[in-house]
Amino acid sequence: MSNFQVGDRVQLTDAKGKMHTITLQLNQEWHTHNGWLVHNEVVGLPEGSVVETTGGLKFLAFKPLLADYVLAMPRGATIVYPKDAAMILGLADIAPGTRVLEAGVGSGALSISLLRAIGPTGKLESFEKREEFATIASKNVTQYFGGIPENWNLSMGAVQDHDHKCEYDRVVLDMLAPWECIEMAARALVPGGVFIAYVATTTQLSQTAEAIKTSGNFTEPESSETMVRGWHHEGLAVRPQHRMIAHTAFLIMARRLAPNTIAPARRRRPSKGAYGTNEIES
Repeated sequence: MSNFQVGDRVQLTDAKGKMHTITLQLNQEWHTHNGWLVHNEVVGLPEGSVVETTGGLKFLAFKPLLADYVLAMPRGATIVYPKDAAMILGLADIAPGTRVLEAGVGSGALSISLLRAIGPTGKLESFEKREEFATIASKNVTQYFGGIPENWNLSMGAVQDHDHKCEYDRVVLDMLAPWECIEMAARALVPGGVFIAYVATTTQLSQTAEAIKTSGNFTEPESSETMVRGWHHEGLAVRPQHRMIAHTAFLIMARRLAPNTIAPARRRRPSKGAYGTNEIES
C-alpha cells in the first residue's frame, strides 16, 4: 500500500471532476473557495482516500499518473500527448536497456516517457536547439524523477551536427524538418534499429517519407495517426462523448537495413500524378 509522504505530489479531484495538484509540505495549507486543506492531515493516508477542507469540501486524493503530470506540467513547446507517447513506445519497441537518440525535447514530456521505458540500464541522449525549451524540459524531468537521471544527457544544438556511428537502437525525432536527419539516423542506428518521427502536417509527413525512401538505408516507411474517443455511460445512456482527442500528429516509422543491403522494391504503382506527370511510366 502506498501512503502519502512529505514531498509527494497529490492530485485532488472534486465532485465535478475538476483536478488540482499540490505538493505536500509540513505545516502548510491549500486554500479553496470553501475552506482550506491542511497538508499534515493528508500525510500518511493511502492513495484513494477522501480528504476534506475546513469548509466541508471533499476531494479524492491520488498520486498523479504520468499522463496527469505531463498535461499539467509547465510548457515551453507543445507537448507530445500521452496517446502519441504511448504509440511511440509501442511502435518503436522501446524497452529496458534500449539506447535512444532523441531530438526536439520541447517541454520534456516524451523524454520522461522514454526514460521510464528504458529503465536504469538504458540510455537516452537528447538534443534541443532552443535553450528556453531545454531549461523547461530539464526542470520537468528533474521534478518528475526527483533529480536528473544518470542515464540521461541533454545537449544543446542540432542533432545532425554531431557524429553518431552505430550507437543507438532507436532514433526518435520531434522536430520541424526530420527529413534533414535521415542520413544522420542511418549512421546512428544499429542494423534493425528503429527510426520514428512525430510530425504535425501532411507536408512534413510526405517530405520525411520521400527522404527515407531516397536514402535506401531503411525499410519502406509506415505512417499512422492516433485518435482517442471517450464514451459517456450513465445507466442505459451509453454514447460517444461529444469531444474527442483527434489529430495531434502523424507518426512515421522505418527500420534500419543492414549495411550495403538493397531491400526488394515494393510492388505498388504510385497514384496518378503522385510524383508529377512525367515521372510515372505509362
